[in-house]
Amino acid sequence: MKTMIFSDVHLNVAEDGRRKMAEFTTFLRQIDPTVYDRIVILGDLFDFWFEYRQVIFSGYFDVLRAFAALRDRGVEFHFVCGNHDFWAGRFLRDYLDFSIHEASLALDFGGRRALFVHGDGINPDDWSYRLYKKIARFRPVVGTFRLIHPDWAMGIAQCVSRSSRRMFSKHDYSEGSEVKPLQRYAQRVLAQGEADVVFCGHSHYPVIEEFPARTGMGLYINTGDWLFHQTYVVWDGAGFEMLRFGSECAESVEVPSGEAGSQA
Repeated sequence: MKTMIFSDVHLNVAEDGRRKMAEFTTFLRQIDPTVYDRIVILGDLFDFWFEYRQVIFSGYFDVLRAFAALRDRGVEFHFVCGNHDFWAGRFLRDYLDFSIHEASLALDFGGRRALFVHGDGINPDDWSYRLYKKIARFRPVVGTFRLIHPDWAMGIAQCVSRSSRRMFSKHDYSEGSEVKPLQRYAQRVLAQGEADVVFCGHSHYPVIEEFPARTGMGLYINTGDWLFHQTYVVWDGAGFEMLRFGSECAESVEVPSGEAGSQA
């Protein structure tokens, strides 16, 4: 059985996000539970996610229903929280059987230890975000935010997300501010023997690179994103492959490989 890994879908309930959400829902419905028994979501599944006690955002209904259908057929979900959905919790856990991992996840793949992190807060220059995240997860702050009407909360989040997306263009993925810090983080983890494979998202730049590890050569894999690249990674029992979802079927993706190694 295979494992699928993806990140940075950034599901957006606004009008400009409906096409991408419909495409992603189609993608989920095409997943065959007799082939894939495990899915790892590496953060930022949602452009904004917040859990009220008695309310869920109706704009996500079709996607949540698609996840529920996969759950009913035995697919296992792991969800590593990202910077857009670090408030994930009770609903995804209790109603969709997501295993929620606030910071990181470790899994075994054919005897190789894989570490999964979204990647937010790793950049040493991003101290303001690390401070914000600590404050935003503080219980009294969460309780206060819950007093905001859900429609208003979603509206605020959409404004923030639109500003964030302006930092990306179709020409600058490899030059993004998070690309090098995540690469250096993976190199360090591999060199210290903490994992044989390091997975990240967050940078929106799909890449598979080899770097020295204590056991030989390790892998750094960034799953890219759905928002711009529609890429995801598959473990088939022997190795990892980067794929892209198209209108008809998945296709292999030629991904950049670093100077330190070659493409896996």
